[in-house]
Amino acid sequence: MALKATIFKADISISDMDRNYYQSHSLTIARHPSENDERMMLRIIAFIANAHERLQFTKGLSDDEVPDLWQKSYSDEIELWIELGQPSEQRIKKGCNQSQQMQIFAYADNSFDMWWKKEQTKLQVRKNLSVFTVPEELADALVKAVQRSMQIQATIQDGQMWLTIEGADVTSSVEVNIEKRL
Repeated sequence: MALKATIFKADISISDMDRNYYQSHSLTIARHPSENDERMMLRIIAFIANAHERLQFTKGLSDDEVPDLWQKSYSDEIELWIELGQPSEQRIKKGCNQSQQMQIFAYADNSFDMWWKKEQTKLQVRKNLSVFTVPEELADALVKAVQRSMQIQATIQDGQMWLTIEGADVTSSVEVNIEKRL
């Protein structure tokens, strides 16, 4: 019997002073059985960093033809393709070729550092690609704040993100330093 996705709800209030974006989003997040809390929270951080009325989660791990998140125009063109982790060169090529802009979000851990050293030269030729890393130690704080229903307040200013995550009995405030590698 196949395992089903676990459903999470997140009400996110975003104040992005860098982009003059002030909106609230009620998200329903289906966490694939093979996805852990760290990866799910990285998806939420990528959403917050790029919040837009047309930005949406895709089937992600369930469908290797689509990215983890994407934003499409009203004419169904892919404006933004977002991958998590350390995608293959083939996957990056696909994302860059099919979208106006591609972004990669990853935790800055040892495996990312090894991947980065190997792929950095190839990635720099992609003019529509940006790579962002989030400190690895942040993953623990985010995992501790995971609840099936979350209230998240996000403030972004001068490239810094502050999150307050309130769940049933969890309130944590974290500063997210997202480093742009490309």
